[in-house]
Amino acid sequence: MSKRRKYTAEEKYQVIKAYEDGVGSTREIMSLYKISRFAFYDWRYNYNKYGIDGLKDSKRSKKYSQALKENAIQDYLSGKFSPIEIAQKYEISSKSTVLNWVNKYNCHREIKATSKGLSHSMTKGRSTSWKERIEIALFCIAHNHDYQQTSEVHQVSYQQVYQWVKKYVSGGEDALKDRRGRNKDEEELTPEEKIKLEMKKLKADNERLRAENLFLKKLEELERRRF
Repeated sequence: MSKRRKYTAEEKYQVIKAYEDGVGSTREIMSLYKISRFAFYDWRYNYNKYGIDGLKDSKRSKKYSQALKENAIQDYLSGKFSPIEIAQKYEISSKSTVLNWVNKYNCHREIKATSKGLSHSMTKGRSTSWKERIEIALFCIAHNHDYQQTSEVHQVSYQQVYQWVKKYVSGGEDALKDRRGRNKDEEELTPEEKIKLEMKKLKADNERLRAENLFLKKLEELERRRF
């Protein structure tokens, strides 16, 4: 079996059969068939749970709810579970799918359900001031980008929080100004309010850097495990 990115169900079964027949240890089997440890355990798990059908590449994408995706992401960020463990816990197709969701989350890309009719429960949106939008964005960043918690605490919609954080990260405070209406003036902040916002901004930046460093460490750890 030559090294390549995709394997047929029959080839995957050959690998599992070789291991079960005692041809070699896990490391020797991976070396013999030139596969990663992640692929080996994925195939064994799917085979033990679903039989030969679990080794087939589905022609139709598996559907996942937004809530499931967010739970999987939070499990990963907690550091208590590996991508494989999360994939097995939620019956996700592969650990790569989990890492893809985490990458989207860290890049502030929206996590949506992959099937119709499944959506995240959200607080209804409401009108907010520029000051409120800044504070809400900073609160969310300081709390590990927990959009749902921020939504509930500040009584705004999940989508509003997501968009405000995205705008703040890309354009700063000015990006959160309401530009609807031709001559609408923005409320002025008092010196005390500006100081408070600067303190919250500093705290949020520190939390964001901490989260990014943790994410990079997890990626480095995963890379080391591959060899």
